[in-house]
Amino acid sequence: MKLLMLGAGSVGGFFGLRLQEGGADVTFLVRPKRAAQLRERGLRLYGPRGEMHFKPLQLLESDAPARGSFDAVILSCKAYDLQSAMDSVRPYLGINTIILPLLNGLRHLEVLDQAFGAARVLGGLAQVSATLNADGDIKQLTEVQALVYGARSAAQAASAAALDSALQLGKFESRLSRNIMLEMWEKFVLLASLAGMTCLMRANVGEIAATQDGIALMLRMLDDCAAVATAAGNAPRPIYMAPIKALLTQRNSLLEASMRRDMEQGRATEADHVVGDKLRRARAAGIESELLKAAYSSLQAYEHRRST
Repeated sequence: MKLLMLGAGSVGGFFGLRLQEGGADVTFLVRPKRAAQLRERGLRLYGPRGEMHFKPLQLLESDAPARGSFDAVILSCKAYDLQSAMDSVRPYLGINTIILPLLNGLRHLEVLDQAFGAARVLGGLAQVSATLNADGDIKQLTEVQALVYGARSAAQAASAAALDSALQLGKFESRLSRNIMLEMWEKFVLLASLAGMTCLMRANVGEIAATQDGIALMLRMLDDCAAVATAAGNAPRPIYMAPIKALLTQRNSLLEASMRRDMEQGRATEADHVVGDKLRRARAAGIESELLKAAYSSLQAYEHRRST
């Protein structure tokens, strides 16, 4: 199966590199500046399992004329780049090309369905903590490295199984989910809670837990986000929520959302796509959450400062 990886950042670069390591046929579609960097340096990965370096890579530039189509397109962009990502991959879609989005949250599914048709858009999520350094190399921060994906309808089952066969080549955990929408909702609950609280408090999990009311506030945020998922018919499983509660209330933990790191470095955030969309869904379900309101207002104020 011919795979097209949109982007070679901390997520797309990581999983694309691991796929190439396993012998998969993967091509990176990147902006011209990133393409020049990768041609010169290749792609390097530093992490708990050592260092890896691949050069050359199969590359396509986003502003170059398209050459052929691919069996599957994997979207690893940030939510605020989704429109440009769709424009970039559109020329590479054949009649039967499937799309695997790895974006945070859920709102992108509506956008992709409208643009390309729901029949070709699978569900998926990435589990990796990584960042790019100044040289464009990938630094993996934890041992976790997994892709979870699956059919959103019975009609997609065969396509999802075919993609699973290709992704099993990657040197990471690949798992075909039997209920990908539930798993995406569960991750959405975690992300909205973590991003909302660490951005609102300008602190990591351990620092929040060290305050007088930090643990109670974190658990209230988590309960509110879980209630939104439940109202949508995707109640998080107790087996998922128990370790998440422990994770988000751990004293001395350095865990924080990547959104907070983006704020600290003055970059754009996925505020609208994660915290804002969670608040929109809460309001639609009649769920009041003062913490979600405060977190989203804080993020909106940050984005306003960036734009002025």
